[in-house]
Amino acid sequence: MKELSLNVLDITKNSTKAGATLVQISLVEEGNQLTLTITDNGCGMKPEIVENVMNPFYTTRTTRKVGMGVPLLMLAAEQTGGGVTIESRHEEAFPEDHGTVVKATFFTDHIDFTPIGDLVATMETLIMGSPEVDFTFLHDMNGRRVELDTRQLREVLGEDVPLDSYEVIQWIGQFLREQYEENAEC
Repeated sequence: MKELSLNVLDITKNSTKAGATLVQISLVEEGNQLTLTITDNGCGMKPEIVENVMNPFYTTRTTRKVGMGVPLLMLAAEQTGGGVTIESRHEEAFPEDHGTVVKATFFTDHIDFTPIGDLVATMETLIMGSPEVDFTFLHDMNGRRVELDTRQLREVLGEDVPLDSYEVIQWIGQFLREQYEENAEC
C-alpha cells in the first residue's frame, strides 16, 4: 500500500468484521521509530489462524483466495527494519477477555518508510462505515498528541444523533485536522 493510513484502514476493517465494539488505534512516534498498534475486542483468532495470517495465500474469506492486509503491513514494516506481531485471544477460549492486538514497528528514517498518509480521512471512513463501533485514536508525535474517542462524542450527542451523520463526520474531521495543525506549529 502506498500509505500507512491505508494499512490502518484495512486492518481496522478486519476488527469491525470480527464483531469488535471497541477498536483502539495508536501511532506513537519516538525519535526515528513509529509503533502502530490496533487493539480490538472482537471475536479473536484461534492459534492456528494467528500462525497463518501473515501468509498472503491464506484467508478465511470466501470471496477471494488471498488475504493481503497483514502481509502488506508486515512488508511495509520489515522493509524499514521493523516488524509485526499479532496477539489474539479467541472468544471460545477467553469468553470474557477476547480480541486481537496487531503491533507494527517502523523506522521512519529508512529510505523505504511508507508515508503515513491521511489519517483524518481514514478515521472519517472508519466511523462512517461502522458507526455502531467505538474508536479511540491516538497519534503521539514525540510528545505532541492528536486524540479522538467516539465514546466521549456519544456522551455529548446522545442516542438521537448517529456518528455517521454528515455534520458529525465533518466535525470529527475538523477536530482532528485542528489538532494536527496546532501540533505542526510547535
